[in-house]
Amino acid sequence: MMPTSAFLQSLGITRPTAILDAVQARQNIRHMAQKAAQANIRFRPHFKTHQSAEIGQWFQTEGVTTITVSSFSMAHYFVEHGWQDITVAFPVNVREMDAINRLASQIQLGVLVESLATIDALQRGIQHPVQVWLEIDTGYHRTGLVWDDGDRILSLVRHLDSVEHLEFTGILTHTGQTYYARSRAEIQYLYQETTGRMQSIQDRLQQAGFSCQISIGDTPSCAVAGSFAGIDEIRPGNFVFYDQMMYQIGACRPDQLALAVACPVVGVYPERGQIVVYGGAVHLSKEALVETSGRAVFGYLQEIENGRLGRIAYDAPVISLSQEHGIIDVPPAMERKVTVGDIVLISPVHSCLTANLYPFYLTLTGENISRIR
Repeated sequence: MMPTSAFLQSLGITRPTAILDAVQARQNIRHMAQKAAQANIRFRPHFKTHQSAEIGQWFQTEGVTTITVSSFSMAHYFVEHGWQDITVAFPVNVREMDAINRLASQIQLGVLVESLATIDALQRGIQHPVQVWLEIDTGYHRTGLVWDDGDRILSLVRHLDSVEHLEFTGILTHTGQTYYARSRAEIQYLYQETTGRMQSIQDRLQQAGFSCQISIGDTPSCAVAGSFAGIDEIRPGNFVFYDQMMYQIGACRPDQLALAVACPVVGVYPERGQIVVYGGAVHLSKEALVETSGRAVFGYLQEIENGRLGRIAYDAPVISLSQEHGIIDVPPAMERKVTVGDIVLISPVHSCLTANLYPFYLTLTGENISRIR
């Protein structure tokens, strides 16, 4: 079996590069698509994680026809690559009315609102039909209408019902609080809490005469939930690659991780048990895990095994990042095998942020897969 550094050198790597295990990513896509199909719910994966037309085609192979994005510019990119049913799951930026109208004239567009001010802006500027989702805050406290403010939610739905071109579709939430869970049981609890809160809103709206779908969209819930009873669609995104954060909270196994970063070694320091790589915050992001000791970790060394992403060295953490430098603690046996000029592989903490730093992915078979620029 070829050592990791030699394998990566054979791919022609000279600087930090996003490495994609395409086989594993496709398995992750297939698994989630099948899970949604078995539950008979709409699968609207969030494409903000991979932002790649080619990876989007892998979803089409699994029968996916509806997607989520996080901006109107991202929506435009995927429209250019054939997608015709897109929800922009970010509160409407009313400064982009021209972009909204351009997209709404071409595709089935879904938008996200949480205030009367946004609805009024759409009423003044929208020229084509759009589906409107009300964003609900079920406990994450980022954006959205507080789930138990039923009077306000009902008032906004009634207002929407009177506006031309705005079609109230349902309520949508991102259960971001699951990212702070530390077990599958805790994720399951938060998922059940969220669905219960969303269903209480749905019940009230239906009693008032409004049809209302429910959309949820966090990878931990979608990965762990055993049933999607009462849910109409799921919008996970991170699952296509997963990452160390998802593994830590129990949302995936280490062998499901599909993204890593190849970094050249620029310094070896046996006296302090560390190596330094050309791979800093602009290559890995500053997202960190906090160990029980309180130390922040920005990733771990990983091996290539049989041409696939393999064993993760949890005794070799990335413990410090500056803009271009990454400092890695390594055990003596590992340090003795590393020399300047070698290329090491780092399993990142948050694949969404890491992937966003690269113009393309390099697969383990040497293929370049482009991303939105």
